[in-house]
Amino acid sequence: MAPQHTPALPVLGSRKPSHRERVADALRAALIAGELRPGEVYSAPGLAARFGVSATPVREAMLDLAKEGLVDTVPNKGFRVTAVSEKQLDEYTHVRALIEIPTTAGLAVTADPVALEALRPVAREIVDSAAAGDLIAYVEADLRFHLGLLALAGNDHLVDVVRDLRRRSRLYGLTALVEQGRLEASAEEHLEILDALLARDEDAVRAVMTRHLGHVRGLWAAP
Repeated sequence: MAPQHTPALPVLGSRKPSHRERVADALRAALIAGELRPGEVYSAPGLAARFGVSATPVREAMLDLAKEGLVDTVPNKGFRVTAVSEKQLDEYTHVRALIEIPTTAGLAVTADPVALEALRPVAREIVDSAAAGDLIAYVEADLRFHLGLLALAGNDHLVDVVRDLRRRSRLYGLTALVEQGRLEASAEEHLEILDALLARDEDAVRAVMTRHLGHVRGLWAAP
């Protein structure tokens, strides 16, 4: 399912992202969702046509992704998506669980209910994207939701660490979930997390987050 335009990305924080940053976000999401496959070489003009933008911001965005280690440059050809090993996926998921589960659970005690409710439209966007089978929109909304939650803990460095780990993850099993009609059910967990937080039920938040992250290394990361 190739998108015909760069998906609109709601702004986190006060600074509006540049066009180059928006393109980079969409490319990262395509990479995470497995729509850009490891080992494959993609040209900037080819990706530009796919995303309905000019080649220049795509080339610049891919250079940003190369600096992050997500792609390698291939002279005179384009960019090759780097592979992620089973060991790396295990390590990323383990570190994410150590950070995200207790931090999110702790928000059941500390988070402002108004701030939590402000994330409900993003949670619904995740469900809608799942229902539509739009994996790129799904990954982008999922990232915004979880980083938005973590930001409520007030630790910017923690958010940066999780953002980097999520960008390096791969969710190749998302396509299979769409084909099986199961992605929407998984997406509903984001609403479940919000409801548990608003109910101030720390144990319930911890349980849902543990189940939710378990999908990443289980079915979602399946090749």
